[in-house]
Amino acid sequence: MDLSRMKLFSRFRIWVLTCSLIFQLGYGFYLPGSYPHKYNVGDFLSVKVNSLTSIETELPYGYYSLPFCKPSEGVKDSAENLGELLMGDRIENSPYQFKMFTNQTDIFVCASDPLTSDQFKIMKERIDEMYQVNLILDNLPAIRYTQKEGYVLRWTGYPVGVKVKDAYYVFNHLKFKVLVHKYEDANMARVMGTGDAAELIPTIGKGGSDVPGYMVVGFEVVPCSIVHNLDQVKNLKMYQAYPSAVQCDPTTVSMSIKEGQPIAFTYEVMFEESDIKWPSRWDAYLKMEGSKVHWFSIMNSMMVITFLAGIVFVIFLRTVRRDLTRYEELDKEAQAQMNEELSGWKLVVGDVFRAPTSPSLLCIMVGNGVQILGMAVVTILFAALGFMSPASRGTLITGMLFFYMILGVAAGYFAVRLWRTIGCGDNKGWISVSWKVSCFFPGIAFFILTTLNFLLWGSHSTGAIPFSLFVILLLLWFCISVPLTLVGGCLGAKAPHIEFPVRTNQIPREIPAQKYPSWLLVLGAGTLPFGTLFIELFFIMSSIWMGRVYYVFGFLFIVLILLVVVCAEVSLVLTYMHLCVEDWRWWWKAFFASGSVAIYIFLYSINYLIFDLKSLSGPVSSTLYLGYSLLMVFAIMLATGTIGFLSSFWFVHYLFSSVKLD
Repeated sequence: MDLSRMKLFSRFRIWVLTCSLIFQLGYGFYLPGSYPHKYNVGDFLSVKVNSLTSIETELPYGYYSLPFCKPSEGVKDSAENLGELLMGDRIENSPYQFKMFTNQTDIFVCASDPLTSDQFKIMKERIDEMYQVNLILDNLPAIRYTQKEGYVLRWTGYPVGVKVKDAYYVFNHLKFKVLVHKYEDANMARVMGTGDAAELIPTIGKGGSDVPGYMVVGFEVVPCSIVHNLDQVKNLKMYQAYPSAVQCDPTTVSMSIKEGQPIAFTYEVMFEESDIKWPSRWDAYLKMEGSKVHWFSIMNSMMVITFLAGIVFVIFLRTVRRDLTRYEELDKEAQAQMNEELSGWKLVVGDVFRAPTSPSLLCIMVGNGVQILGMAVVTILFAALGFMSPASRGTLITGMLFFYMILGVAAGYFAVRLWRTIGCGDNKGWISVSWKVSCFFPGIAFFILTTLNFLLWGSHSTGAIPFSLFVILLLLWFCISVPLTLVGGCLGAKAPHIEFPVRTNQIPREIPAQKYPSWLLVLGAGTLPFGTLFIELFFIMSSIWMGRVYYVFGFLFIVLILLVVVCAEVSLVLTYMHLCVEDWRWWWKAFFASGSVAIYIFLYSINYLIFDLKSLSGPVSSTLYLGYSLLMVFAIMLATGTIGFLSSFWFVHYLFSSVKLD
C-alpha cells in the first residue's frame, strides 16, 4: 500500500514539475517552437539571411536580388510557415559561417562580377530607400548599436550602404560579435533555472556531460565600408584569409560603387562570454520603452469605463427600475390609465422588435464579427501566455488564420440563430445565410489582398504572395472554413430561437421628428471606444510599419477587454436614448454606435501616414498602406459593432420583458 502511494506521489510530482517547467518556459517567451541548442567548441554556426526591408517603401526584396556573395553549396530556402510567407519573410542560407568560440579575422568571402548598369541602378535605389540587410544566427536577428546625442539606439540588421554627397558607398565588411553563455551541465533544466525538473529533460547537444558547451545568447554586427585590393583577391577562394589586415571603422566609408567595378566582401567574427541566460537573450530586442505610457492608456480607459458605467447605472436603477416599480405597485385600473399616458420608450413597445432593414446582412455581419472577435481574444491570450513569441516568426499570423477558421462554427451558429430570431423561428434561408457568412469577410479580404498582390508582383517584391500560397489559402477557405461555418449554421438552425417578450404591431408607428440627426450621435459615439485604444494603436502601428518588435500582449489583452466593455456600454446608452425619443429603429444604430470606432481608426491611420511615415515614398507603398489599413479597419468595425449589437439586444430584451404592456 505504501509503495502504491509512493508511486502515485511520484507521478503527481512529475506532473507538477512538468507544468511548472512549461509555465516557466512560457514566461521566457519560448513555449513552444524554440529550444536551446548546445554547441561545442569548433562546431559550425551558419548565418541565414532574410528579406531586405525598409521603412521607406514597406516593400521587401530578396537578399540575393543584390550582387551579394552566394554560398558555395547554392542558395537554399529555409523551412517557412504560412505566417512567414504572408509577412514577406524569405529566409535563405548565406556564405557567412563561424566556428563556435573561434575568433576569426580578415575572412574573404567573394568578389562580385563587375556591376552591370541594372545592378548599379538597383544598388543606388536600395541605398536611397534605406534598405536594411537582415541576418539571423541561431534564430536571433543581428542587432546593431549606434549612439546619438548620448542615447544608445538599437537596430535590427544593417543598411545596404550610405549616400555621401553624390557618391554611393556599400558596406562590404562585417564585424560580428557573438555572445555565448557557457555551461558544463548537459542537463538543460538547471541551465534554465528549473533544477527540480532536471530528471525530466533530456540532454540536448552533442557529447557527454563532461564536455563544456555554449549557447548563443547575442548576435551583434558592425558594418564597414572598406576598399579592397582587387588584384590581391583574384586568386583567393572563399573563407581564405585576406592578405592584409582589415581595419573596420564604422565612422568612415570608402568603398564607393561604380558601374563596371566589382565589389569584394570580407568579414570577421569575435566570440564573447556573457552572463545573459538563454531565456533572456531576447531582452535586447524587447526593451520595454514607454511602459508608463501603456499604464496611462489603461488608466485612461478605466476612466472612460467608469464614466459610462455611471450613466448605465443611472439608466438601470434610477430610470428603468423606478418606472417598473411604480407600474407594478398600481392596480389594474391605474395600469390601464397609465398605459394611455405612456411616454418615452414605453410607446415603442409594439415596434421595438420589428425586423430591421436588410436583416440577412445584419446577421452576416454579426456572425463575422463574432468570428473576428473570438479570433482576436484567443490569439492575444495565447500570445500573452508566451505561445506566440517573437522568436517564432510567423506564428502569430498562422495562429490567427487557424483560430479564424475554427471559429467559423461560432460565426454560422450566431448568424443563423439571429436570423431565426428575427424571423420568429422560421428556418427558411438558413443555408443561404451560412454560405454568405463564410464568404462575406473572407471574400472582401481576398479581393483586397489580390489587388495589393498585383502591385507587389509588379514591383518584384518578396512581399508578394506566391501563386502556390494563393491556392493553399483558397483550399483552407473552402475545405475548412466554409464547411465549419455550415456546421455552425446547422447547429444554429436546430437551436431554439430567442422569443420576443412583446407582440409587434402590423402597422409601424410613425417616428417623431428629431431635433438632430440620430446618425450624427451614432457616429460621434465611436470617439469613446477610440479613446480607450488609440495609445496602444500607436505601438501596434509602429511594430507593423516601423520594423519594431511588438511583444506587450499582456497590455494588449487588458486593452481589448476594456474595449469590449466600453463598446457594450456606449451602444447600450445610445440604444436607450433612441428608444426614449420613440425611435424604434435601433438594430443598425446599435451596431454602428460602437462600430463607428473604425472611422476614427482609419482617420488615425491617415494621420500616421502623413506625420509618422513621412518618409514613405512612392504611390505603391502608400496604396499598400491604405489597403492593409482598410482591411484592418473593416475587421475592427465588424468586431466592435457585434459587441454593441449583442449588448443592446440583451438590454432591449430585458427591458421589455420586465414590464407587461398591451
